[in-house]
Amino acid sequence: MEIILLERIEKLGQMGDVVNVKTGYARNYLLPQKKAMRSNKANLALFEVQKVQIEAMNLERRKEAEVIAEKMNGLKIAILRQAGETGQLYGSVTGRDICSSIKEAGFTVYRSQVELSSPIKELGGFDISIRLHSEVTQLVKLDIARSQAELDVAEKAVAKAVAKAELEEKATEETSSLVEAS
Repeated sequence: MEIILLERIEKLGQMGDVVNVKTGYARNYLLPQKKAMRSNKANLALFEVQKVQIEAMNLERRKEAEVIAEKMNGLKIAILRQAGETGQLYGSVTGRDICSSIKEAGFTVYRSQVELSSPIKELGGFDISIRLHSEVTQLVKLDIARSQAELDVAEKAVAKAVAKAELEEKATEETSSLVEAS
């Protein structure tokens, strides 16, 4: 089925492109979400008339998403779960769990915006990508632990590692400046 894209869609095309997609994808996702319209002469003419207006709306949504992304920059969320001795979770952490944790931090994010290739099934730290707009993505740090005490220990270990790396970097810079001065 040929459609006209009303916004940029990754791996498909830019706004205004006429692309050929599978019928089910168009009928079940693109058309109901108002991300595309059927390609015919009437719709092409309508798109050309409304193109400036659609671009302006898209630019406004993008700017709003960039403001939210700036506020979310450096956001860390923590999820407590039961796990076995090997670190294997007794359940899994899904997009819904991550979405609710981000909402608790004060941001409105929908489950469909959380990009996970598969559910998380082990303890540890992860970088999760949140798609706020088709052109704006923000990384959020996710820590999964058994208890608050484990989270505190992990944070202290990370802080020590960062401090050690900074000291080593400073020492390397001082050494190189001494070598240059000689």
